[in-house]
Amino acid sequence: MDFGDRVALVTGGGNGIGRAACLAFAAHGAKVVVVDRDLEAARAVVAAIADAGGEAHALQADVTRSSDVQGYVAGATARFGRIDCFFNNAGIEGAVAPTAEYDEAVFDAVIAVNVKGVFLGLRHVLPVMIAQGRGAVVNTASTAGLVGSPGMPAYVASKHAVIGLTKVAAGDVAAKGVRVNAVCPGPIDTRMIHALEAQIDPKDPDRVGRSYQAAIPIGRYGTAEETANVVLFLCSDLASNVTGAQYVVDGGRTATPGAVTSIGRAAG
Repeated sequence: MDFGDRVALVTGGGNGIGRAACLAFAAHGAKVVVVDRDLEAARAVVAAIADAGGEAHALQADVTRSSDVQGYVAGATARFGRIDCFFNNAGIEGAVAPTAEYDEAVFDAVIAVNVKGVFLGLRHVLPVMIAQGRGAVVNTASTAGLVGSPGMPAYVASKHAVIGLTKVAAGDVAAKGVRVNAVCPGPIDTRMIHALEAQIDPKDPDRVGRSYQAAIPIGRYGTAEETANVVLFLCSDLASNVTGAQYVVDGGRTATPGAVTSIGRAAG
């Protein structure tokens, strides 16, 4: 897990799993490009990396805009000369509502970030890696890309799409020295899961959290750092024969059918 000669680019790097991955890459020697729509959050991560003796650079981008994605690719290569590891991570959760009542504008927004944003990242980072003759990409999918979760049609559709994009891209570039995989976190103790709890029961979100965690075999939410560890493995030479795969990090939630309880059902 030595990234001392590598450059890692992380979208959604200002918070949550993205932030944890940025810090982990830096701790293992990588130069890190922290991309986020929230520039101040990205700069805070860069400062934390610098305080620990690492090197990082912050860039602002809206991943749904091709010009912004081209901008973060250009910014990364201008600063560090290459992109060895790409954690294509930026995503949003959208609303919790039945499919028959789901707001069209929210659906479009979730698909734009979670699907188009991932596609654009692949579209503009892969040529850099192909030219280098090596590289590793990890897309953030979800256990919602493997099973249904009633009340989250946009998010589930988007994460199924990410897994499909991962498989297609992996096949496209496997012979060119580039690997593409997906990580599928279950419920992780970050802003996103707590925002969903608050949507379900604004008066008592903690009750929703307790109910949801009780359905996870290990009995708790995962941590951002636990997911980041898998991302680093997939980007490392230890995973040199792994491509087109999805790695589940969910405390056993999808392995045991009785544990597959949606965030929507947790309201009951």
